[in-house]
Amino acid sequence: MLREPQAVPDVKSAPAPWQLAGEGYILALWLPNAFLDTQTFLPPEQAASRKGRIAYVMFVDYAASPVGPYHELLFIPGSIDFDGKRHLSISRIFVSSWESVVNGRANWGIPKDHCDFSVQYGADSIDHVALTLDGKAIVDLTFKAGGFNLPVSTKLLPKSWRTLGQKLEGQQYFYAPDASGHVRPATLLAAQIDGAHFPDFRSGKVLAAIRISDFRMDFPKARLSHK
Repeated sequence: MLREPQAVPDVKSAPAPWQLAGEGYILALWLPNAFLDTQTFLPPEQAASRKGRIAYVMFVDYAASPVGPYHELLFIPGSIDFDGKRHLSISRIFVSSWESVVNGRANWGIPKDHCDFSVQYGADSIDHVALTLDGKAIVDLTFKAGGFNLPVSTKLLPKSWRTLGQKLEGQQYFYAPDASGHVRPATLLAAQIDGAHFPDFRSGKVLAAIRISDFRMDFPKARLSHK
């Protein structure tokens, strides 16, 4: 659940578009429909229209953004219906910056919440990401990267494939980020997840894992519609 509005501090406005840079990991997962419909923090009206059994987890260490550096962990449970069109949608996301929380909700309707992150990069390409909320461990992930780096860009994809949708407080938001960087294969070595705070995807199968570096993303202004 998002924290109550009174718990969110006042921060400086940072309107879209945003340009960001960083590094991180992406997981593609095969998960049961029952899990995706009921345990991914989707509101019931959105869960009713959700489709697909492939979900995504993304950790990003943003070194640069309009609100400064911050960490992010998000979950995408598949596609949601938006007035007859289907778009991927973020159902759960934690960030380490209150500036990112407030502006992410205002700019794109992304349901960001705040927690503390500990990120350790190992010389042996084994990286560790830990999230704590009010002093309690909620997510602990260990990754290992390997193989060769390959360049990648989402500009090669149709805009419709890149467009995400969000529903927040009676408003619909649509946005199509552009991203580029380098990717290489990775492995999720270990995971501990408190399902009360983040989708515990360990019941699923990891279809793919990649390490992203030299990451650049352009986050455009969202198109809005009332619902």
